Amino acid sequence: MKASLSAFPGLSRRSFCRLAWVLTVVPLLLPVALSQEPASRQPLSLTEKESFLRDAQIIRCRSAKKGVTDSLRATLSNGKLTNDASIQRIDFYRKIYSTPAGVQVDFRDSYKYNIAAYRLAVLLDIDNVPPSIERTYRGTKGAYTWWVEDVLMDEGERLKRKITPPDAVGWNEQLYVVRVFDQLIDNIDRNAGNLLITKDWRVWMIDHTRAFRPTTKLRDIPHLRKCDRNLLAKMRALTLEQLKTQLGDYLTATEIRTLLARRDLLVRYFEQQGETGLYDLKKGVRMLPAEVAAH
Repeated sequence: MKASLSAFPGLSRRSFCRLAWVLTVVPLLLPVALSQEPASRQPLSLTEKESFLRDAQIIRCRSAKKGVTDSLRATLSNGKLTNDASIQRIDFYRKIYSTPAGVQVDFRDSYKYNIAAYRLAVLLDIDNVPPSIERTYRGTKGAYTWWVEDVLMDEGERLKRKITPPDAVGWNEQLYVVRVFDQLIDNIDRNAGNLLITKDWRVWMIDHTRAFRPTTKLRDIPHLRKCDRNLLAKMRALTLEQLKTQLGDYLTATEIRTLLARRDLLVRYFEQQGETGLYDLKKGVRMLPAEVAAH
């Protein structure tokens, strides 16, 4: 629709031109503006994150600084989205190896376990293990793991600063999941530095390169306080064929067999605890008080 100066008597030519611009151009720009919501308002699915990690171009890479596996922090972009990823390429084996957890037989420290842990978490409906896929970096295969965003601190810093979670019940419920998952995968390297806390007070489990030990026992039963009912049901439903299909490229037949053996022990343990050992995990938002965030 064209505006005419004669239709607006008393309006100067300059004012008329401004009005005509608003009436003509703004309607054209409005649909575009409305369609371009910030990326933070459009969370990606796990499949979309996996595709991004697999296909996006590396535009910058540097040392991740933390950890002992020479991991890298890479910035990736596909032209529409930019996000960081952790790259770990370690794949180390020793028949006998001494670690802080003691002397280990058939010790392996492998990037493949990051991918296996993520895939297993998806099977169990555990949503706080970041996506991880296999991809090469400078000719060497490794795990590209989604860099957790909006990290407030890690568990080590929280303990050092003696910060109390705003929702003690919700916090403990999250840690119960961590403990069950770590015993299921026999993770000997869980430490306060690889439990990340985001601004909504979610706990994220990262760095599983020393998990999936070929053992058929539970390492730390006293730490098994409670288990989420849904997690128990998901563990009970795991099958050998399912694990071979989803984890077979990253775990050996022995590692899958011993994983199922530990699963059986966990299910039996919590079944014996009865209702006192079960709860329903709440996955709601846990907000951080402003006075804590400011310090």
